[in-house]
Amino acid sequence: MGKAKIYYARVDEFWTKEQKLQHLESIDSFKDIKWESIEPDAKYNWLLEGLHSEYEDFIPLGTKEAKSTDGMAAYAIFKLYSRGAETARDEWAYNFNIQELSKNIQSFINFYNEQVYKWENERKEGDSVDSFVSYDETKIKWSSRLKECLESEVKVDFSTGKIRQSIYRPYTRQSLYFDNVLTHRRGQFHLVFPTQKSEEENQVICIVTEAQVPFSAQAANCIPCLHYGGRQTQCFPFYTYSEDGTNRQENITDWALEKFQIHYQDPKITKWDIFYYTYALLHHPHYRDRYAANLKRELPRIPFAPEFHSFAIAGKHLTEIHINYEQQPEYRLKHIENKDLSIDWRVEKMRLSKDKTQIKYNDFLTLTGIPPETFEYKLGNRSALDWIIDQYQVSTDKRSGITNDPNRLDDEEYIVRLIKQVITVSLETVKIVKGLPDLGLPKD
Repeated sequence: MGKAKIYYARVDEFWTKEQKLQHLESIDSFKDIKWESIEPDAKYNWLLEGLHSEYEDFIPLGTKEAKSTDGMAAYAIFKLYSRGAETARDEWAYNFNIQELSKNIQSFINFYNEQVYKWENERKEGDSVDSFVSYDETKIKWSSRLKECLESEVKVDFSTGKIRQSIYRPYTRQSLYFDNVLTHRRGQFHLVFPTQKSEEENQVICIVTEAQVPFSAQAANCIPCLHYGGRQTQCFPFYTYSEDGTNRQENITDWALEKFQIHYQDPKITKWDIFYYTYALLHHPHYRDRYAANLKRELPRIPFAPEFHSFAIAGKHLTEIHINYEQQPEYRLKHIENKDLSIDWRVEKMRLSKDKTQIKYNDFLTLTGIPPETFEYKLGNRSALDWIIDQYQVSTDKRSGITNDPNRLDDEEYIVRLIKQVITVSLETVKIVKGLPDLGLPKD
């Protein structure tokens, strides 16, 4: 059999589905299509438009090979990396309110354990798990992992120690019930943030490299959701641990440290410097623009910029404001209050004005004076402020009936304060990114 040939034809990428179908119906034969012969590259990519070959010469952020290799043979910056936590039941496993989360999860566990008991004692010969269990979504939501546990007759005990802080979406913290049974796929986060104490010292760089959304990078100091950045998220931690929180190890490889020290002829470069350098570089507009197509296909690869320490300093600043966003100064917005109503800090669903200068917070309050530069700081298709407006609303899941309410009775002004702090973070991020030095990359 001879070597296969690949022929390709495309239509306008902005055509609707109907336009594409009409076009196909108008063609009498495939011979009437104008085909282009294309050759795959070394990685078997055959749509190469926008890809830049020099990208392959940069240092990998992480590789599957490095994950399974010890010592200096781990040829990547980070040895271990992981997808965010995948619960397969976010409506049950996450909540803004810890008490509500506890109530929901205890109810879930009780019903699950009842199903295990019935499986142990009431199943008949020939019964399968799929045909045996109850699918009442007001009481439980099954996944393949949970069914495997039931089949093995694994019961679950509720523990408040398994309630952890999680970054659910950008600048949106929620409480997460993190458990080896109820969390469908924990990834490696039982080794990255095994305890609450690890959140005080560890940091991760979370990235999204998906074809459907622009590349994004975000630092965090707690467990990220699988879809933290709007699509599947890969996370690169500075430290890893044993599951009990002991045996802390630096996750940046000795190989990477040697590479950076030799290239910049600076033995004082540390692994934290490399972490911050990497974070700043991943925000560089020239890097993101030039390698946008590469970043949709694979994990980032990191070039050596002409200057190292300016990137490391900028990356440290970015990391500090992105992780500690709730401690940043509040941007001064003007409050327009409806004098006919009582003071009200409760949110149901916020709305951004068409000109993006004001937020209708609720019937009582409108916040105005949002600077346009706020929306230049984007994570995927949304700005940081857009994420806040999207996530901080009261929602009720139709299937489970569970309500998730971001309002805090013990801190009624938290969301208003958060809006102002995220604007500050956005403006400072834009300022830092615009001040990054040239990368020394081709301009075309």
